[in-house]
Amino acid sequence: MRRLRLTGWAAAAVVTLSGCGGGGLQSASEPPSPQAPSPTAVALAAPTVTPRAPRSPRPKPVQPRTPTRLRLGDVDAQVVPVAMEGSALTPPDDPRVLGWWGRPAGASRGVTLLVGHTVHTGGGALDDLENVPIGTRASVSGVDYVVTQVLVLSKEDVSRRAERLFDQSGTHRLVVVTCEDYDAATGHYDSNVVLIARRGP
Repeated sequence: MRRLRLTGWAAAAVVTLSGCGGGGLQSASEPPSPQAPSPTAVALAAPTVTPRAPRSPRPKPVQPRTPTRLRLGDVDAQVVPVAMEGSALTPPDDPRVLGWWGRPAGASRGVTLLVGHTVHTGGGALDDLENVPIGTRASVSGVDYVVTQVLVLSKEDVSRRAERLFDQSGTHRLVVVTCEDYDAATGHYDSNVVLIARRGP
């Protein structure tokens, strides 16, 4: 991963990744939601009782913090702020260091976005990000999260899901992004790993 191109962050974040191989990504509109059943169908449906799932404990409130370190499974990496240059966000050159942009850790809304290089020969902090199990605990400068999704997506898929993945107005979450599927013929990466974590108790 060389650069992250970011556009349209006023209402929802739309992330364009380049330098990992492949072209730019464009956001896609949400597919139309399925129509609700007609009142007649609802009236004729047999009543059912669905047991409620137990509620997860609410995370403890914390003061938002500037990310300086990510601990996630075997990952223990320094985090430094990275600034936008026009519409581009460039991760630190050192693959053992991650870049932060967006909301602080523990914010009330939006995304804390951490980005870093993958090194196909080894040595990058996020080389094995795709193997992190769901439920793994993460800590960003003492703010606790729990991994809820680990997605390996083509660049087209990231483009289609961009507004939902990187929305800065929605529920707060940690998003960690790196590259995947190195193509030796081109010297680029064909996919991205997107890890999503929510505040944990």
